[in-house]
Amino acid sequence: MPLLSVIVPAYNAASYLERCIDSLLGGESLQVIIVDDGSTDDTGRLADVYAARHPDRVRVIHKANGGHGSAINAGIEAATGIYCKVVDSDDWVDPAALRAVIEALTELTAAGTPPDALISNFVYEKVGRRTKTTVRYNGLMPQGRVFGWDEVGRFRKRQYLMMHSLLYRTDVLRASGLRLPEHTYYVDNLFVTVPLPHVDSLFYLDVDLYRYFIGRPDQSVNEAVMIRRIDQQLRVNRLLVQQLPAAGTVPDGLYRYLLHHLEIVCAVTSVMLLRTGGSDALAHRTQLWREIRAHSPWVHARLRRSLLSQSTNLPGFAGRRVSVLVYHVARRVVGFN
Repeated sequence: MPLLSVIVPAYNAASYLERCIDSLLGGESLQVIIVDDGSTDDTGRLADVYAARHPDRVRVIHKANGGHGSAINAGIEAATGIYCKVVDSDDWVDPAALRAVIEALTELTAAGTPPDALISNFVYEKVGRRTKTTVRYNGLMPQGRVFGWDEVGRFRKRQYLMMHSLLYRTDVLRASGLRLPEHTYYVDNLFVTVPLPHVDSLFYLDVDLYRYFIGRPDQSVNEAVMIRRIDQQLRVNRLLVQQLPAAGTVPDGLYRYLLHHLEIVCAVTSVMLLRTGGSDALAHRTQLWREIRAHSPWVHARLRRSLLSQSTNLPGFAGRRVSVLVYHVARRVVGFN
């Protein structure tokens, strides 16, 4: 049984796949599962080449196109490692940091204290930008030992968990019942929140493991693409609201984080609807907040009181222009797409 299974969902990723897989193969006790999600380019052939070269380490799944979530679902089903992580095919990992992660998991497992999840840092590798932005969690979480949600501090606005920063114990991930929707983008928000109520123990390793390659015009998080797929952003936002556990049913530290994540997603959705423009988009924004209030008046009030929500939901034409300006400033400061 490998220690870590890395799922690589890949659709028409022939231009990037080799960089991704080469960065992973330096790790010992590691299984790589490439999920060819109905690609029409050389992705499937390249994946098969890697499987032929490394038959004991690389497995390829060829399937009909079902979208990012569908590919991740297939990878989770096939994973045989004790732990499971997703690395998108256009991203890569730092080999030295990967070795540090595997060493930490090996030691924790041998000591009989395997955490339910391990958190590490990720780096925005933005096209055309020399300065790299790294999202770290030092000062927020204890280091060098396993800890629980009661020891997690308050996340700052630029701190949030992404698929890039998180790996789960495989049995915990499966026990959560996670099943990502097919043909839907932005499901990574579900991947990093739905299993968390099943996570009791965490371990933070302060290494810059994941390199998140952004800034390409065809990327799902490109603003123009997000506007075209605003229906999918809305769908994921609604699912996050529906799957938010009731206060008091999970540890306070976890509940605070889930509200923090929902706040960020709601702000992104609100701004993207403003950028979409038109009366229909504004009506969708109003309807979303009505649904949140119907689901939980307390959550609605908590989210709307936050500075982030207020700044991205200012009333009137002038207010909407200010909201978009705030978004652009934040995008430039943080370095995301």
